Amino acid sequence: MVKLARNLPMIVAVAGVFFLAVSAQAQKAGSLVDRFERTYRSSRTLQARFLERYLENGKEVRSEAGIAYFERPGRMRWEYQSPEQNLFVIDGKWSWFYVPSDRTVTRVRAKESSDWRTPLALLAGEMRVSRICASVRLDAASESPDPGNVVLRCELRESDPKASSRAASPEGAQGTDGRSVLFELNATTGELRRILVSDPGGVQVEFRFADWLFNPPLDAAMFHFAPPKGVAVVDGDLAAAGASGTASGLSPLGVN
Repeated sequence: MVKLARNLPMIVAVAGVFFLAVSAQAQKAGSLVDRFERTYRSSRTLQARFLERYLENGKEVRSEAGIAYFERPGRMRWEYQSPEQNLFVIDGKWSWFYVPSDRTVTRVRAKESSDWRTPLALLAGEMRVSRICASVRLDAASESPDPGNVVLRCELRESDPKASSRAASPEGAQGTDGRSVLFELNATTGELRRILVSDPGGVQVEFRFADWLFNPPLDAAMFHFAPPKGVAVVDGDLAAAGASGTASGLSPLGVN
């Protein structure tokens, strides 16, 4: 007991250093999230090149590339250019996935979509990361090859609206469904560079972004979709339909 008492000041000092370090990390993560939100909140329209990769147990099985467009409030258009042309559009109410080679369109309400592109509509929405993430912290285990970037881990809110409400309360702060997402930002500009979604089964989907344009002139018609004549329209979840751009088993939150 005497020995413990003698060592108590050292224990307190070590604990203090630990908690100060944790607090500093939390403040840095919060500052980066604020910068990220401010960077995109001020723009009515956005444009960027993207690369979408699918991995199983760390091995790439497919990749797709194209240009993504965003317009407030909450509209998106993803034009896939390689290896084949496809189109994914969220018009604010519906999400549409059009595969010209199959002459099919899959349609699902945006709120009900479990496609991983859907939450990215927040870039052209209220731009509040807290709508999707219950908490955000620096991910020390994941280093970016770009020294100007920083990697953050987002602990996702539960997909059930009632559970999300619990998670938003102080006593429910730990109430996520155990899923997390890594996202990489340019630490100076706040620009989004990468998102990595992992499934416990070893499946991952990664989005990489480059050449962001802020407030580019975009035609509003780009964010509306009218099925071409003679094309079959199927109602249902893009993930259930096995559409390109959705990793099997990954079920993100929809946007409200």
